[in-house]
Amino acid sequence: MSLIRRFCYLLLVTCLFVLWGTDITLAEVCPQGRYVSQAPDNIYNQINPLGNTPDVQAKGEKLYHWTAKPLPCANCHGISGNAKGMMARSMTPKPRNFSCKVMMKDIPDGQLFWIIRNGSPGTSMPAFKNLDDKQIWQIVHYLRQFSAPRGK
Repeated sequence: MSLIRRFCYLLLVTCLFVLWGTDITLAEVCPQGRYVSQAPDNIYNQINPLGNTPDVQAKGEKLYHWTAKPLPCANCHGISGNAKGMMARSMTPKPRNFSCKVMMKDIPDGQLFWIIRNGSPGTSMPAFKNLDDKQIWQIVHYLRQFSAPRGK
């Protein structure tokens, strides 16, 4: 293939990525190197009190993708939890990659709860103070499925 054809092909592929909303500059980093403050011990050590049922998953999914305020989680964290949401492009640091098994296995439920409730200073993660505890725990269960082994 000639050099001009290769260039045109690369340009076409890049345009298609942009048109489809895929940001090829957002490499999937796992684990992400960053520090967030730890929740107080009484929250950090909490285990999600809700059973991980299909109903809880469905409610967490609805919040994550559509109804959480100030904005749905997927806008930043992406539809598959891989930190490639439509708003992630402009963020420094990038949103958390919930599909990273290495990272997610070391974050307790209570820590996720606390970050959702209070936000994360120094990042674009807002506080979700308007969600009740049950809704946050539903989101925590839903986040866990992004890094769960497939078929479970």
